[in-house]
Amino acid sequence: MSLEIINPPLLGAPRGYSNGMLAPPGARMLFVAGQVAWNESQNIVSEDFALQFGQALENVLTVVRAAGGSAVDIARLLIFVTTRDEYAEHHKRVGQEYRNRMGKHFPAMALVEVNALLEPGAKVEIEAIAMISAKDGRS
Repeated sequence: MSLEIINPPLLGAPRGYSNGMLAPPGARMLFVAGQVAWNESQNIVSEDFALQFGQALENVLTVVRAAGGSAVDIARLLIFVTTRDEYAEHHKRVGQEYRNRMGKHFPAMALVEVNALLEPGAKVEIEAIAMISAKDGRS
């Protein structure tokens, strides 16, 4: 199963994301709840912004893998940050954390600055939608 990238020329060339991702017939939708940078003990792994981004994304991928998918099945990422200035300051390291986990797969994405996240100490929260191929013929 592969998602079809939709990038209409009228919108210009996106950088680091896709404008749209179209799922093939028969794909199952997986909605991944917002994931923060905590470990299996539900402790935030670091105060470092880029490391938090990497762990939050890894936690998203853990859910996707548990459903039988992989990074390339992710159609959409919604990234919440507590300060876009800190995101901009660390964007190169954030990009490396992203590529370490997602390679060159760029789903539809949005980045939203929020006043705070529910988990104390969390600077990043990532939620996702993935399209997983049906293993048993169900859609």
